[in-house]
Amino acid sequence: MAQQRESRWVKVVVASIVRPILRAVTRPRWSGQENVPREGGVIIAANHLSLSDPLTIAHFLYVGARRWPTFTMKEAVMRIPVVRSVARSTGQIPVKRGSTDAVKALQEAEKALVRDGSSVIFYPEGTCTRDPELWPMAAKTGVARLALTTGVPVVPLAHWGEQHLLPYGTSKLRPFPRKKVEMAAGPPVDLSAYRDKPLTSTLLKEATADIMRAITDLQAGIRGEEPPAVPFDPKQARREAVEERSADEGAPGDGTGDAPGDGAENGAERP
Repeated sequence: MAQQRESRWVKVVVASIVRPILRAVTRPRWSGQENVPREGGVIIAANHLSLSDPLTIAHFLYVGARRWPTFTMKEAVMRIPVVRSVARSTGQIPVKRGSTDAVKALQEAEKALVRDGSSVIFYPEGTCTRDPELWPMAAKTGVARLALTTGVPVVPLAHWGEQHLLPYGTSKLRPFPRKKVEMAAGPPVDLSAYRDKPLTSTLLKEATADIMRAITDLQAGIRGEEPPAVPFDPKQARREAVEERSADEGAPGDGTGDAPGDGAENGAERP
Protein backbone atom coordinates (compact mmCIF):
# COMPACT_ATOMS: atom_id res chain seq x y z
CA MET A 1 0.00 0.00 0.00
CA ALA A 2 1.36 3.40 -1.01
CA GLN A 3 2.49 5.62 1.83
CA GLN A 4 2.00 9.36 2.13
CA ARG A 5 5.41 11.06 1.80
CA GLU A 6 4.19 14.63 2.07
CA SER A 7 2.49 16.82 4.63
CA ARG A 8 -0.92 17.66 3.18
CA TRP A 9 -1.11 21.12 4.74
CA VAL A 10 2.42 22.04 3.62
CA LYS A 11 1.49 20.97 0.08
CA VAL A 12 -1.53 23.28 0.17
CA VAL A 13 0.53 26.20 1.47
CA VAL A 14 3.33 25.71 -1.08
CA ALA A 15 0.90 25.37 -3.99
CA SER A 16 -1.04 28.47 -2.90
CA ILE A 17 2.20 30.51 -2.94
CA VAL A 18 3.91 29.14 -6.05
CA ARG A 19 0.95 28.94 -8.43
CA PRO A 20 0.07 32.67 -8.38
CA ILE A 21 3.73 33.58 -8.87
CA LEU A 22 4.06 31.32 -11.90
CA ARG A 23 0.81 32.61 -13.37
CA ALA A 24 2.17 36.15 -12.99
CA VAL A 25 5.47 35.53 -14.79
CA THR A 26 4.68 32.74 -17.29
CA ARG A 27 2.10 31.91 -19.95
CA PRO A 28 2.03 28.11 -19.82
CA ARG A 29 1.07 26.02 -22.82
CA TRP A 30 0.74 22.34 -21.96
CA SER A 31 0.11 19.14 -23.88
CA GLY A 32 0.29 15.42 -23.17
CA GLN A 33 -0.92 15.56 -19.57
CA GLU A 34 -2.90 12.39 -20.24
CA ASN A 35 0.36 10.48 -20.71
CA VAL A 36 1.22 10.87 -17.03
CA PRO A 37 -0.41 8.07 -14.99
CA ARG A 38 -2.76 9.43 -12.33
CA GLU A 39 -1.44 6.99 -9.76
CA GLY A 40 1.46 4.62 -9.16
CA GLY A 41 5.19 5.14 -9.41
CA VAL A 42 6.39 6.96 -12.52
CA ILE A 43 9.68 8.48 -13.59
CA ILE A 44 9.35 11.86 -15.29
CA ALA A 45 12.48 12.29 -17.43
CA ALA A 46 12.92 15.93 -18.45
CA ASN A 47 15.43 18.13 -20.22
CA HIS A 48 17.08 20.86 -18.16
CA LEU A 49 17.21 24.45 -19.46
CA SER A 50 17.26 26.73 -16.44
CA LEU A 51 17.29 26.82 -12.67
CA SER A 52 13.66 27.95 -12.95
CA ASP A 53 12.35 24.86 -14.73
CA PRO A 54 11.84 22.76 -11.57
CA LEU A 55 9.06 25.22 -10.73
CA THR A 56 7.47 25.13 -14.19
CA ILE A 57 7.66 21.33 -14.30
CA ALA A 58 6.14 21.11 -10.84
CA HIS A 59 3.34 23.44 -12.01
CA PHE A 60 2.65 21.20 -15.02
CA LEU A 61 2.55 18.03 -12.96
CA TYR A 62 0.51 19.38 -10.07
CA VAL A 63 -2.08 21.30 -12.08
CA GLY A 64 -2.04 19.61 -15.48
CA ALA A 65 -1.32 15.97 -14.61
CA ARG A 66 -2.73 15.98 -11.06
CA ARG A 67 0.45 14.47 -9.60
CA TRP A 68 2.54 15.78 -6.72
CA PRO A 69 6.11 16.44 -7.98
CA THR A 70 8.99 14.76 -6.16
CA PHE A 71 12.47 15.96 -7.12
CA THR A 72 15.96 14.79 -6.35
CA MET A 73 17.57 17.97 -4.97
CA LYS A 74 21.17 19.00 -4.44
CA GLU A 75 22.13 18.52 -0.82
CA ALA A 76 23.63 22.01 -0.75
CA VAL A 77 20.18 23.49 -1.45
CA MET A 78 18.73 21.41 1.36
CA ARG A 79 21.09 23.11 3.82
CA ILE A 80 19.07 26.33 3.60
CA PRO A 81 16.87 26.14 6.73
CA VAL A 82 13.51 27.13 5.23
CA VAL A 83 14.11 25.21 2.02
CA ARG A 84 15.16 22.13 4.01
CA SER A 85 11.98 22.17 6.08
CA VAL A 86 9.71 22.65 3.08
CA ALA A 87 11.57 20.07 0.99
CA ARG A 88 11.36 17.41 3.69
CA SER A 89 7.69 18.16 4.32
CA THR A 90 6.91 17.81 0.61
CA GLY A 91 8.79 14.54 0.11
CA GLN A 92 11.78 15.81 -1.88
CA ILE A 93 14.93 13.66 -2.04
CA PRO A 94 18.34 15.17 -1.16
CA VAL A 95 21.36 14.19 -3.27
CA LYS A 96 24.94 14.69 -2.14
CA ARG A 97 26.90 14.25 -5.33
CA GLY A 98 30.29 12.59 -5.48
CA SER A 99 29.79 10.53 -2.35
CA THR A 100 28.28 7.31 -1.08
CA ASP A 101 25.23 9.39 -0.14
CA ALA A 102 24.37 9.42 -3.85
CA VAL A 103 23.68 5.70 -3.53
CA LYS A 104 21.37 6.43 -0.59
CA ALA A 105 19.54 9.00 -2.72
CA LEU A 106 19.04 6.40 -5.44
CA GLN A 107 17.67 3.97 -2.87
CA GLU A 108 15.34 6.66 -1.55
CA ALA A 109 14.14 7.38 -5.08
CA GLU A 110 13.49 3.67 -5.64
CA LYS A 111 11.51 3.56 -2.40
CA ALA A 112 9.48 6.61 -3.47
CA LEU A 113 8.67 4.96 -6.80
CA VAL A 114 7.95 1.41 -5.68
CA ARG A 115 6.67 1.72 -2.11
CA ASP A 116 5.10 5.16 -2.18
CA GLY A 117 3.88 5.27 -5.78
CA SER A 118 5.35 8.73 -6.31
CA SER A 119 6.00 10.68 -9.48
CA VAL A 120 9.72 11.40 -9.35
CA ILE A 121 11.31 13.94 -11.70
CA PHE A 122 14.82 13.31 -13.01
CA TYR A 123 17.10 15.29 -15.29
CA PRO A 124 19.02 12.52 -17.11
CA GLU A 125 21.58 15.08 -18.33
CA GLY A 126 22.55 15.73 -14.71
CA THR A 127 22.80 19.49 -15.22
CA CYS A 128 21.51 22.28 -17.42
CA THR A 129 22.28 21.64 -21.06
CA ARG A 130 25.51 23.02 -22.47
CA ASP A 131 24.39 22.51 -26.05
CA PRO A 132 24.92 25.85 -27.88
CA GLU A 133 21.33 25.72 -29.18
CA LEU A 134 19.93 24.37 -25.88
CA TRP A 135 18.97 20.95 -27.24
CA PRO A 136 19.03 18.02 -24.78
CA MET A 137 22.57 16.69 -24.55
CA ALA A 138 24.13 13.31 -23.88
CA ALA A 139 22.86 11.88 -20.59
CA LYS A 140 23.95 9.69 -17.70
CA THR A 141 22.55 6.17 -17.38
CA GLY A 142 21.07 6.39 -13.87
CA VAL A 143 17.48 6.94 -14.99
CA ALA A 144 17.58 3.96 -17.34
CA ARG A 145 19.03 1.77 -14.60
CA LEU A 146 16.36 2.85 -12.12
CA ALA A 147 13.57 2.28 -14.65
CA LEU A 148 14.79 -1.21 -15.51
CA THR A 149 15.32 -2.28 -11.90
CA THR A 150 11.97 -0.97 -10.65
CA GLY A 151 9.85 -1.64 -13.72
CA VAL A 152 8.06 1.73 -13.42
CA PRO A 153 7.23 3.66 -16.61
CA VAL A 154 9.39 6.50 -17.87
CA VAL A 155 7.38 9.44 -19.21
CA PRO A 156 9.48 11.84 -21.33
CA LEU A 157 8.86 15.53 -20.71
CA ALA A 158 10.20 18.36 -22.86
CA HIS A 159 9.88 22.07 -22.28
CA TRP A 160 10.97 25.36 -23.79
CA GLY A 161 10.89 28.97 -22.65
CA GLU A 162 12.42 29.00 -19.16
CA GLN A 163 15.74 30.12 -20.61
CA HIS A 164 14.10 33.51 -21.24
CA LEU A 165 12.90 33.72 -17.63
CA LEU A 166 16.16 32.80 -15.90
CA PRO A 167 19.06 32.03 -18.26
CA TYR A 168 21.51 29.42 -17.03
CA GLY A 169 24.68 30.89 -15.56
CA THR A 170 23.06 34.09 -14.32
CA SER A 171 21.03 35.07 -11.28
CA LYS A 172 19.20 37.79 -13.21
CA LEU A 173 15.51 36.94 -13.24
CA ARG A 174 13.56 38.39 -16.16
CA PRO A 175 9.92 38.03 -15.10
CA PHE A 176 8.40 40.69 -17.35
CA PRO A 177 6.91 40.61 -19.83
CA ARG A 178 5.40 37.20 -19.03
CA LYS A 179 7.30 34.39 -20.73
CA LYS A 180 5.61 31.69 -22.78
CA VAL A 181 6.62 28.31 -21.37
CA GLU A 182 5.67 25.27 -23.43
CA MET A 183 5.57 21.78 -21.93
CA ALA A 184 4.84 18.44 -23.63
CA ALA A 185 4.71 14.96 -22.10
CA GLY A 186 4.93 11.92 -24.32
CA PRO A 187 3.77 8.34 -23.87
CA PRO A 188 6.01 6.12 -21.71
CA VAL A 189 9.26 5.16 -23.43
CA ASP A 190 9.20 1.56 -24.66
CA LEU A 191 12.04 -0.16 -22.78
CA SER A 192 10.74 -3.70 -23.26
CA ALA A 193 13.74 -4.67 -25.41
CA TYR A 194 16.03 -4.11 -22.41
CA ARG A 195 14.08 -5.75 -19.62
CA ASP A 196 15.13 -9.05 -18.01
CA LYS A 197 18.65 -8.70 -19.41
CA PRO A 198 21.97 -8.06 -17.66
CA LEU A 199 22.39 -4.34 -17.04
CA THR A 200 25.60 -3.93 -18.97
CA SER A 201 27.10 -0.55 -19.80
CA THR A 202 26.12 -0.97 -23.45
CA LEU A 203 22.52 -1.85 -22.63
CA LEU A 204 22.14 1.08 -20.24
CA LYS A 205 23.59 3.50 -22.81
CA GLU A 206 21.16 2.26 -25.46
CA ALA A 207 18.18 2.56 -23.11
CA THR A 208 19.33 6.04 -22.10
CA ALA A 209 19.62 7.03 -25.76
CA ASP A 210 16.00 5.93 -26.31
CA ILE A 211 14.84 8.05 -23.37
CA MET A 212 16.75 11.12 -24.53
CA ARG A 213 15.56 10.66 -28.11
CA ALA A 214 11.97 10.74 -26.90
CA ILE A 215 12.63 13.97 -24.97
CA THR A 216 14.44 15.54 -27.91
CA ASP A 217 11.67 14.65 -30.37
CA LEU A 218 9.12 16.30 -28.07
CA GLN A 219 11.21 19.44 -27.83
CA ALA A 220 11.69 19.48 -31.60
CA GLY A 221 7.90 19.47 -31.92
CA ILE A 222 7.60 22.40 -29.53
CA ARG A 223 10.32 24.40 -31.28
CA GLY A 224 9.38 23.42 -34.83
CA GLU A 225 13.06 22.79 -35.56
CA GLU A 226 15.28 19.87 -36.50
CA PRO A 227 17.45 18.62 -33.61
CA PRO A 228 21.10 17.70 -34.12
CA ALA A 229 21.75 14.20 -35.42
CA VAL A 230 24.17 13.54 -32.55
CA PRO A 231 23.50 14.96 -29.05
CA PHE A 232 26.06 17.38 -27.68
CA ASP A 233 28.48 15.57 -25.37
CA PRO A 234 30.17 17.91 -22.86
CA LYS A 235 32.89 15.38 -22.04
CA GLN A 236 33.77 15.01 -25.72
CA ALA A 237 33.71 18.79 -26.15
CA ARG A 238 36.15 19.21 -23.25
CA ARG A 239 38.47 16.56 -24.67
CA GLU A 240 38.45 18.24 -28.06
CA ALA A 241 39.15 21.63 -26.47
CA VAL A 242 42.13 20.20 -24.57
CA GLU A 243 43.47 18.53 -27.71
CA GLU A 244 43.08 21.77 -29.67
CA ARG A 245 44.95 23.74 -27.02
CA SER A 246 47.70 21.14 -26.89
CA ALA A 247 48.06 21.21 -30.66
CA ASP A 248 48.20 25.00 -30.71
CA GLU A 249 50.75 25.19 -27.88
CA GLY A 250 52.93 22.64 -29.63
CA ALA A 251 52.76 24.33 -33.05
CA PRO A 252 56.03 25.74 -34.53
CA GLY A 253 56.67 29.42 -33.91
CA ASP A 254 56.31 32.09 -36.60
CA GLY A 255 59.99 33.02 -36.58
CA THR A 256 59.64 35.95 -34.21
CA GLY A 257 61.13 34.07 -31.30
CA ASP A 258 59.60 32.85 -28.06
CA ALA A 259 58.74 36.00 -26.19
CA PRO A 260 58.18 35.34 -22.46
CA GLY A 261 54.53 34.75 -21.68
CA ASP A 262 53.33 34.43 -25.28
CA GLY A 263 52.34 30.79 -24.99
CA ALA A 264 50.63 31.23 -21.64
CA GLU A 265 48.69 34.27 -22.79
CA ASN A 266 47.57 32.67 -26.02
CA GLY A 267 46.49 29.54 -24.20
CA ALA A 268 44.57 31.51 -21.59
CA GLU A 269 42.58 33.27 -24.26
CA ARG A 270 41.19 30.07 -25.67
CA PRO A 271 38.19 28.38 -24.07
